[in-house]
Amino acid sequence: MFRGNYPTRMDEKGRLKMPADFKHELDESFGTKFFITSFDGKRAKLFPMKTWEGIEKSIQKLATTDPIRKRFLDVTNYYGQPGEMDAQGRLLIPQRLRDAVKAAGVVCVLGAQDHLELVNEESFEAELRGETGVIALTESENAAFAEKTQPTDL
Repeated sequence: MFRGNYPTRMDEKGRLKMPADFKHELDESFGTKFFITSFDGKRAKLFPMKTWEGIEKSIQKLATTDPIRKRFLDVTNYYGQPGEMDAQGRLLIPQRLRDAVKAAGVVCVLGAQDHLELVNEESFEAELRGETGVIALTESENAAFAEKTQPTDL
């Protein structure tokens, strides 16, 4: 399971240096192959290939004429490419995706449980701050989270 925020660097060739804690988890459980994409052009999603193949199986359950299926595939394929982490723990991020998420220099790699997300640090912090200027969950967000994660077998 991937968790936490690890600032790291993108080199001039567009290679992401995988943070050590994530690299260790990848080496232990997932391997070096990825599907690298985005759902919104703001965050790059780095799916270990095993995880992405599970998503592909779910997609196959939808009719080929389903407009949601088509849109999902169009967007993820527009941004997406397979990739493989090299022996030095670097992963080449596709140019189109680097440009979209403004990935250059110092970036943040976020754990998202079954995959990793790559974000521009400045944009990410601004998004978190929102209108309040504070990085925190609001009371209503905390309450909604508590409600959604409440055990259902009580």
